[in-house]
Amino acid sequence: MLLSIKHRFLFVHIAKTGGTSVRASLQHLRRRDPWYWPMYLCSRLSHLSGHRIAGKLPRHAKIIATKELLPKDFFDTLFKFAFVRNPWDLQVSSFYHIRRERPRYLGGHETFEDFLRWKLDPERPYQYHLDTSIELQTDYLIDLHGELIIDFIGRYERLEEDFTEVCRHIGIARPKLAHKRRAIDRRRDYRSYYNDETAELVAHHFRRDIELLGYTFDP
Repeated sequence: MLLSIKHRFLFVHIAKTGGTSVRASLQHLRRRDPWYWPMYLCSRLSHLSGHRIAGKLPRHAKIIATKELLPKDFFDTLFKFAFVRNPWDLQVSSFYHIRRERPRYLGGHETFEDFLRWKLDPERPYQYHLDTSIELQTDYLIDLHGELIIDFIGRYERLEEDFTEVCRHIGIARPKLAHKRRAIDRRRDYRSYYNDETAELVAHHFRRDIELLGYTFDP
């Protein structure tokens, strides 16, 4: 999550949706913000306390956290945006990210098909790095009543164009979009990783995302 008081925007960072690139591209705005150093100090104090003083918004916090924490009149003035991604593609990306950077979390499941079945097994013990990527993306965008409270939903599938639109809303010159954590060890078409059974597993688990965000297995 990225909050700019000066530029009045809130970026809700959903995992594996291009958010690291968006954050890197907008990070320079924070350093020009008069509130940067107070926010940085609070963040460091929170870190030193083991986050017991709750002085920092987590990287992948949901928008409801800021709605509950921030004054209503200030929250309402923020331009709130996020990026989402096709759930079938996101799961392939997550598999390669974990295999590349945290292979110990594969649990001995070396193929995408086996890993996906294990990952979506409700009996599996909770693990943050696995379960963050199977949370519903729409959970990051709704209030306690299930209503969307986001101003703009960008798409990973058109990241460049939608990032341009974000910058227009913020009122800044569009910086070059950084490309971070781009996978180079996977086939491009996510559909080739699925059979009918595993495609349906994702369709069932992410049904609400698919319905509200308008995704289908075939783009």
